[in-house]
Amino acid sequence: MKRPNHQIPSAAPPSGARLMRRVLIVSASSAQRRIFAIQLRRARYEVMEAASVADALRLCQRSEPDMILSDWSFPGQDGLESGLDLCRAFRAGERRNYGYFVLLTSAQDHQDIARGLEAGADDFLAKPVAQQELLARLAAGERILRVEEDLRASNAQLRSALDKLRDTQAAIDRDLTEARKLQQGLVKQRSGRFGQIQLSLLLRPAGHIGGDLVGFFPIGPERVGIYALDVSGHGVTAALLTAQLSVHLSGSADQNVALRAAQTGTDAVSPAALAHFFNNMMLEEMATDTYYTMIYADLDHTTGRLRMVQAGHPHPVLQRADGTVLPLGNGGMPIGVFENPIFDEIDVIMKPGDRLLICSDGITEATNPAGRLLGDDGVEAILRTNAFLGGHVFLESMAWSVSEYCRGERQDDMSAVLIEYLAPAETVPMPLR
Repeated sequence: MKRPNHQIPSAAPPSGARLMRRVLIVSASSAQRRIFAIQLRRARYEVMEAASVADALRLCQRSEPDMILSDWSFPGQDGLESGLDLCRAFRAGERRNYGYFVLLTSAQDHQDIARGLEAGADDFLAKPVAQQELLARLAAGERILRVEEDLRASNAQLRSALDKLRDTQAAIDRDLTEARKLQQGLVKQRSGRFGQIQLSLLLRPAGHIGGDLVGFFPIGPERVGIYALDVSGHGVTAALLTAQLSVHLSGSADQNVALRAAQTGTDAVSPAALAHFFNNMMLEEMATDTYYTMIYADLDHTTGRLRMVQAGHPHPVLQRADGTVLPLGNGGMPIGVFENPIFDEIDVIMKPGDRLLICSDGITEATNPAGRLLGDDGVEAILRTNAFLGGHVFLESMAWSVSEYCRGERQDDMSAVLIEYLAPAETVPMPLR
């Protein structure tokens, strides 16, 4: 006898519009399993059957179903627990994707539904089940599975992108680490002694690389040039500019802008003239919005005379031998912003026992958790507190104080130059024999 050609209800997607889902029917009734299997195969589902919870779990381990239709109770077992046990075990098992679980009940009691949801069930169908309702519920389950698969695919793509990003970041970190070594190498000498003058330098970027630069070079037998620069920002652009500036301020007379005049037999350029040269270079030769602040000093270490130009850099601080602290300069304009800038020129005589501190705004503008700047008062307090320290010991103590003030959240590069006019050592008479 030829079977009638049943039309597939519209609730089920047409062939080719979806993946063939695998449905596991779990029921002790072979007749019920057969009816469901016929309906589902006609709707183009792949069907598996199990007569008990144990059989169902074995099938789940061997071949992961996308959906499960399970009776609530089974003859010979605890009627209220068997379907729930299957659901709990199904949820506890390892799966590559989500599985949609439908419990078949004879009556939908609110308490039973709550217990089923707690066990992990997604939906409920009251028996007897109409074919159209069955296929509609499974179609709804397919939508959930498709959403889960899309999310899983998106997560896989995201994980892949994150893996590539981590690899790229690791390569960038390696390059920046090497760049940091190269940048630190720009400061070839961290200290120097010229007669009774002792120079000590501090350079500490906030990240891998920074935009601060400090250094010194001999001008002649009696003079030394000292510089401190702070390029806006502290990334790659700032680091590249500091590298170029280090060439212009290197110890080589062929490259050092401040020493070029000496090659013609004249004196080295004045601090103010050097600032104007750099300003013109920034405006005419460099197509960038970057600018920088600077202090350049010409020190005669035989007389203690210090001629400086201040171009937007924080005020140098002079501490006299008696402990008096004097901020110097009026500020001046940064380099690379204005065509006709006004720079501040400072002329001061240092005496034995005096010291002068030049630091970047990474120190003066260090901020505590409350948002308060360290400021000039904070720098003065550091000078007074560490009056008994000198050289690199003082600079390291200052750097520690700044980090403590920021609670370790320092956002900017930190650099400083300490110029100390050492007092002559006291003469100790030799004991008579």
